[in-house]
Amino acid sequence: MCVLFSSKHIQEEIQNSLSMSVLLVEAFYGGSHKQLIDLLRENVDDCVSYTLPAKKWHWRARTAALYFMQAIPASPSYRVLFASSVLNLSELVALRPDLATLKKVLYFHENQLVYPVRKSQDRDFQYGYNQVLSCLVADVVAFNSSFNMESFLSSISSFMKMIPDHRPKDLDKLIRPKCRVLHFPIQFPHVTREHDKDPELFFKMLLKLKERGLGFQLSVLGETFTDVPDIFAEARVDLNAHVLHWGFMPSKEDYLHVLCQADVVVSTAKHEFFGVAMLEAVHCGCYPLCPKALVYPEIFPEEYLYSTPEQLYKKLQGLCRRPYVVRRHHVKVDTSSYSWAALKEDFRSLLAYKEDHHP
Repeated sequence: MCVLFSSKHIQEEIQNSLSMSVLLVEAFYGGSHKQLIDLLRENVDDCVSYTLPAKKWHWRARTAALYFMQAIPASPSYRVLFASSVLNLSELVALRPDLATLKKVLYFHENQLVYPVRKSQDRDFQYGYNQVLSCLVADVVAFNSSFNMESFLSSISSFMKMIPDHRPKDLDKLIRPKCRVLHFPIQFPHVTREHDKDPELFFKMLLKLKERGLGFQLSVLGETFTDVPDIFAEARVDLNAHVLHWGFMPSKEDYLHVLCQADVVVSTAKHEFFGVAMLEAVHCGCYPLCPKALVYPEIFPEEYLYSTPEQLYKKLQGLCRRPYVVRRHHVKVDTSSYSWAALKEDFRSLLAYKEDHHP
């Protein structure tokens, strides 16, 4: 079928977009960033979005503002600008003074001040610097967790010491009053019941279980990228007899179906600012095992946390020997409090414009 649009229809579409009051700008439109933008666009009145594909993250962080300077049409209707911290907001509002007068909301899915690097000298100063500048020009700064917010604010002072001289001071005191925690909203389904994630530790634990002759079945789910650690290929061979599913699932429904079949979900993350996948698995009935670090103590009670690889192994060994324990267990995490249904009014309030707003 071919659908033809008249020039009048196209003009009407342009006019409709220019009458919107909430401007959603996403420099990395993929994953949780995409999910949030889509939720807001579908559920908040008068939203229009401008995005860039989720590719080449480093270039998006460096140059997206220049692209959006040209891509976003001018409109007298804009009242609120919402962007994730991938975008250098300070550059955008400098390039587009008409956007500087809006209520500017910056949302942090992660932060570059504590993002793990192999060596401190490998950290590119520019990315964290962009985020600090963006916070300074924003009116509201929202973080998906307290861990994300506090790790960012508490790191600003030491981060700025990388500047050789004439360092700015007390930037955290300027930024903190604007900050708040607003959890990432998850659209949980109705159910009947990565290199930075330290796969080496995860597979090492499973191989120990195998050596002890303990019975278990394994599902390793996720998208495959070009830079995959060798441990994945090695573990795929060594654990082959235990593998139920491996790799990217063709649909969200298939992915959730696997979660509903599983008993235990394990995180060996070296960093995590929220943990959507863990909460999805818990919602589907999985017993969680998480590091006693990062964001996890903020969400999961003590009994689901481990401090050392040895503790993780002991917990997994016990659950393999007594699988009925987890199958009868009701996880003490209220996943509904992280749902879009619970958080939507907070997001609508965040994107509301008050006439007395003065940037």
